[in-house]
Amino acid sequence: MTMFEFKMPKMGESMTEATIISWLKNVGDFVQAEETLVEVATDKVDSDIASPIAGTITAIHFQKNDVVPVGHVLATISPLASIHHSTDINEKSHSNTTDFHTMATFKSNIVDNQFVTEIPNEASIKSSRLGSNSFLSPLIIAIAQKEHLSIEELQSIAGSGVNGRLQKSDVFKYLKNRKYPLESRKWNDEGQKKAVYAKPQIHFDAAQDHIVTMDRMRQLIAGHMVYSKQTSPHVTSFIEVDVTHLAQWRQDNKALFFEKTNEKLTFTPFFVQAVAKAVTSFPLMNVSVDNDQIIVHQNIHIGMATALPSGNLIVPVVKNANQKNIVSLAKEVNHLAEAARTNKLKPEQVQGSTITISNVGTFGSLMGTPIINQPEVAIIAFGLIKKRPEVISTPNGDEIAIRSMMYLSLSFDHRVVDGFLAGSFLTKVGQLLEEKVDFLY
Repeated sequence: MTMFEFKMPKMGESMTEATIISWLKNVGDFVQAEETLVEVATDKVDSDIASPIAGTITAIHFQKNDVVPVGHVLATISPLASIHHSTDINEKSHSNTTDFHTMATFKSNIVDNQFVTEIPNEASIKSSRLGSNSFLSPLIIAIAQKEHLSIEELQSIAGSGVNGRLQKSDVFKYLKNRKYPLESRKWNDEGQKKAVYAKPQIHFDAAQDHIVTMDRMRQLIAGHMVYSKQTSPHVTSFIEVDVTHLAQWRQDNKALFFEKTNEKLTFTPFFVQAVAKAVTSFPLMNVSVDNDQIIVHQNIHIGMATALPSGNLIVPVVKNANQKNIVSLAKEVNHLAEAARTNKLKPEQVQGSTITISNVGTFGSLMGTPIINQPEVAIIAFGLIKKRPEVISTPNGDEIAIRSMMYLSLSFDHRVVDGFLAGSFLTKVGQLLEEKVDFLY
């Protein structure tokens, strides 16, 4: 009987490898067809991989925390019965993303997609490979960038993973044992004394304090947040917007909207629509930076920061947002938010955003200074809508009225976006939100 090779499938266009989180079966166990066999993590999502066949596991080739390239054999299975088309099954299990989705459930432990992105440095551009058999995972690259490790230093570290693969523990051990502090800097100016910066000492009271080790997701979040701040010179602009018309229209129509569409009407679809319309007027806000090149995207894919039950954030993407009306946007926004909350987002639903929004008002914040979702160049935060007295102009002169006010903040990459462009774009978003809603079912 032919043995079946259970391989690491390709779960997204940019996926090259994944880390094993845990095996749900052991050698000698029987697995049913389409039964979850292993949990893995990419730099985008965690996912459960199911066996395409029924049989007995005869070998497991990689262990927990191993990083496995796409197409490598994870386990060997002795089929329950002869499989005449095992090759076809195997091909589907690792080369056809759509077929794979029918037997894999994706979890939403996404890194802030706020802000998980591939790190565009020399290591990652050249397939993140050192030597002949040592790949660099996005986590290793993020750590190396944060700690200012050179390629030569990484090459000098002995990897403890499979085939000499560098693990994060290898890098941390190397950093701990270095003979000089990373933060030490010598001033070369003649006559100036050597200055050394040392990290502030952390005071730990063993009787009262306790230590919580960052899990894998939190480490990735930390790495990508630092990477974004180190990559893009962030500048944040603010404006105040009068959304009285929008707030009143929503209040008056949300019951009817639900009756006709079976969808809840939140403010988020209006935010998405306003940003999409503004981008059509200012296309240079819808770009990515690749070294010295600016990539202007024709499609407008808006990332939508969404809170997860775990406390993390994920950024599902509303594709081609400028081509959809409020009903379509409401349906998609609600669907993506529900998929995020129930851990059912698929990899393609968190990839490809060209500009991102974050509704910080949901958490009661008046405004925010969000971090750019690399490799984008802008992210907009929508603050809490709050009623307060405002001076308004009327035909009879200035009057004081109760208005629904909101702050918008735009963080942008000053390498490619200047204040005039950013301010004009943000003002356009505000103007669109202030307009009276013109919508017919």
